[in-house]
Amino acid sequence: MGSNIAIMGAGALGSYVGSFLAKDGLARDGQQVTFIDMWPEHVEKMRADGLHVTGSQGPFTVPVNAMHLTDAQAIKEKFDFAFISVKSYDTEWATHFINRYVKPEGFFVSLQNCWNDTVIADIVGAERSVGCIASHIEVALWEPGHVERGGAVGRDSGHYVFRVGEHDGSESARVNEVVGLLDLIDGAYATDNLWGERWAKLSQNSMGNAISASTAMGTLELNNSQASREIGIHLAKESAKVGLAMGLNVVEINATPATKWAAADQGDVYEELDDLMANRPSRTNWKASMAQDVAKGRRSEVDFMNGLVARKGVEVGVPTPYTDAIIKIMHGVDDGSITPSAAVADMILAEVRR
Repeated sequence: MGSNIAIMGAGALGSYVGSFLAKDGLARDGQQVTFIDMWPEHVEKMRADGLHVTGSQGPFTVPVNAMHLTDAQAIKEKFDFAFISVKSYDTEWATHFINRYVKPEGFFVSLQNCWNDTVIADIVGAERSVGCIASHIEVALWEPGHVERGGAVGRDSGHYVFRVGEHDGSESARVNEVVGLLDLIDGAYATDNLWGERWAKLSQNSMGNAISASTAMGTLELNNSQASREIGIHLAKESAKVGLAMGLNVVEINATPATKWAAADQGDVYEELDDLMANRPSRTNWKASMAQDVAKGRRSEVDFMNGLVARKGVEVGVPTPYTDAIIKIMHGVDDGSITPSAAVADMILAEVRR
């Protein structure tokens, strides 16, 4: 029998992953996928018309089992495992919520940005927790019932999007199960280096998400902006230095060794990284997930992303002036005192140079 799977949080990534599991699950005996979300219009649209997928792996529409949070009390059969794919600030309550509907021997997969594995483990136990990094996958949910993927499919270029691992780095049947499911969508592998993979992903997000959110610029515009490239390089430098100082085996950040980003204060290294970013290929002017949240009037994840880098930097004695500056600016974006625009990049640099 196939697994009974919950998608706790059917945002862009949760909807995208869930759509493929539901689509392919139709051909597997007994596999079920249930989407649980707090956006009423999205749930109703999925119920009425299915989940529509467009972009580099679409188009297709798949019927799905979608429910509101208030419908969960009607769940009769507990889940074998649940993907937690809510925003970082919703992780704690969402894990408590779905925990009652997962079998005692079941487990939870953090399919999120940031560093939420430890939050989930504190609630359900590390022995019931699995981490999953989704690296370089562009997905967006701009309207109910319609998820879009931008960019290229990773496996076409040899890139593995999904990296799944146990907290202690051990091999396990459940990790292999999750890898097998995600490999139906794009390249996936089991990792024994969850924390190094997670920090590299955090660094990728930290160097791009808040810049995109605060400037309202997409990837093409950011690549063409000297100010934005400068901020991004130094954000990556700070994050890489913090991760390495923590003793993590940080894997490549944007296909470049963490040690190179950490050495960005060296002039020749900086010029090489600037050239790399200026010539980084991008088929679309894609806005990062944090920029999508800001455009929708939602709270950003800056305190869980760049904020974590700053807090860990204090712990390990690594200064993070660019990170501190962008956190301050994003707090202004979140409270409405700063309006996102290209000019905000200069505000960030001015804050660093005070």
